[in-house]
Amino acid sequence: MNIFQSAQPSLLDRAWLAIRYPYDLVRNPLDALLSIPALSFLLIPTFSSYSTSLNLLFFYVTWSTLILSNSPLKVEVLGTLGIRVLFYLLPATAFLAFDGATPTLAAKAKEHGESALPMGEEQGGRKGKWWRTALVSTGNVLLGVALQSCVEFVFTKLLHFRSALKISTSLPMPWAIAIDLIRGLFLREILSYVLHRYILHHPDSPLTSYHTSWQHTITAPYAFVANYDHPLAYTVHVFLPTYLPALLFRFHLLTYHMYLAIVSLEETFAYSGYNVLPSGLILGGIARRQERHLMGEGKGNYSCLGIVDFVAGTSLGEDVVEDITEAAENNHVQERLKGRAKRGGRKPKSRSRS
Repeated sequence: MNIFQSAQPSLLDRAWLAIRYPYDLVRNPLDALLSIPALSFLLIPTFSSYSTSLNLLFFYVTWSTLILSNSPLKVEVLGTLGIRVLFYLLPATAFLAFDGATPTLAAKAKEHGESALPMGEEQGGRKGKWWRTALVSTGNVLLGVALQSCVEFVFTKLLHFRSALKISTSLPMPWAIAIDLIRGLFLREILSYVLHRYILHHPDSPLTSYHTSWQHTITAPYAFVANYDHPLAYTVHVFLPTYLPALLFRFHLLTYHMYLAIVSLEETFAYSGYNVLPSGLILGGIARRQERHLMGEGKGNYSCLGIVDFVAGTSLGEDVVEDITEAAENNHVQERLKGRAKRGGRKPKSRSRS
């Protein structure tokens, strides 16, 4: 018996690694980025360059341990589920609890006031359909994870192909992650427009009635509405546009989980109904277009970001270019006001009397 042989992680250790993985996926690379010397000089002076290597090392150890001590399918499924829970289900639940616990305060933050509250009188009160919406939305999220698991099972177990996503102990390079994220989000934008418009809103499509009788029964969105739909319509509307780019470009699993985290946060904020969002330029415009799509009975705004709608001329209300122009003008006005305030606050120079 070799006493120097490394011991295998226990079942509890594996479970703990799986639970911590979504958190480490975001925290360690972010800490590493912020602790780069140039950024730490500007942002966090107390950081040193040593923390960059340590954060990356800890993350690499966590990632390698997960891959070597678990099957690739288990890592992919648990990681995907963890990302969806952390970046969509938990924030959506927090928003719903905030709307229900403090309706007066929440109504002030909503774009359409009290009528947009999921537990408001116009939505049926506390006995309304908000609980059904949350339940169906959660079920669809689990359905998406199950469909992804089935694809991997077919690829690796039945067809004996390589995995649909790249799963290895090596970490992707930053520029490779950036390129995959950009082209993945761009292809998702195109797919969401085509599938949403021509399959879920075409009069001859059998799925149109499913989509309109489920998601379009809610005119004032909240976060859980993003994934509330008939399961077939959800698969076409949400799962396929999100998963097909990763499948086509064969994302590294880490890249896919970052991509999925971005998509999950976009869904959470775009359907939140709030007029105060982290980014008025991006999320604010997306949220307004999603609201106009639901309130306009699906007559436009079919894509996620609004880019393809602008090109195709199917934007309802302000398009993405108008949002960017308006935001730029507002920033210019604010900068001018700040400049005037600074000049107005200067003390006049004292003149010596002769």
